[in-house]
Amino acid sequence: MPTPSLAALPIRRLTPRDLTACADLSEDRGWPREEHKWQFLLTAGKGYGIDDPAGGLVSACVVTDYGPRDRPDLGAIGMVLVAERHARQGVGRRLMRHVVSLMGTTPLTLHATPNGQGLYEEIGFKATGRAEMLRGHFRADTAGPSVATRAATAEDLSAMVRLDEEVFGTDRTHIITRLPAFTDRLRVAEENGRLIGYAGAWPNMDTQVVGPLVARDTETAKALIASLATHTDRPLRTDIDVRHEELLSWAKEHGLASVAFNSVMTYGISELPGDWTRRFAPVTVAAG
Repeated sequence: MPTPSLAALPIRRLTPRDLTACADLSEDRGWPREEHKWQFLLTAGKGYGIDDPAGGLVSACVVTDYGPRDRPDLGAIGMVLVAERHARQGVGRRLMRHVVSLMGTTPLTLHATPNGQGLYEEIGFKATGRAEMLRGHFRADTAGPSVATRAATAEDLSAMVRLDEEVFGTDRTHIITRLPAFTDRLRVAEENGRLIGYAGAWPNMDTQVVGPLVARDTETAKALIASLATHTDRPLRTDIDVRHEELLSWAKEHGLASVAFNSVMTYGISELPGDWTRRFAPVTVAAG
């Protein structure tokens, strides 16, 4: 039988059972396998993909909805990948148009690499911000942080959800309640019994990714990063909104170096909801 054309191959929902195929696709494009992150995204969000008749996946992506289940306030698109053997044949464009159509009037966001930004602009996304990826071994100050932090407990989750909704601009309960299992470490900062920030660190191949990072101010963000760094020998990696210039300078002074920049893009809204001044880094750029 002749092999069907790429345009004729159906797009289907992915499930956690597709974890290995998704990791294989990442590896095919020269990315780390990132199985821990794929597992998180496929359970917290919705995956879409195209099966290759020869085995594996032609393409895949994940959408994470925020807000009410029946009418989301925002959808974040990430992990948009096309197998190398099928690249530059319009597959990524087809998958993206399919997802945008499925989301209807729901505003969308994504983090775009320079290579992918042109495709997203063609579909209608607009660059509304930038994030800088940092990586390196953190060097702590001898004096220690100026804001006290501690390990998060189950009793902190409700306060974290409330703070996160205030900062992010929509409900992310399904993300926050997964953080204790997803992260290696989850820390909070509080003042007079009130939560003023939280941050997690999770394993991704040979690094510890710091995210999410939500904090009242830069000093609180610094303290949370420093507290996470003291418990690992791995290099840290994080993606910080470029408007947080003071935190970026501090992180570079403490051993982290700039790796790349991604464009934060939106569709259907001119800017992301919430309070960017307290939103320092996402849990992962793939989930907004």
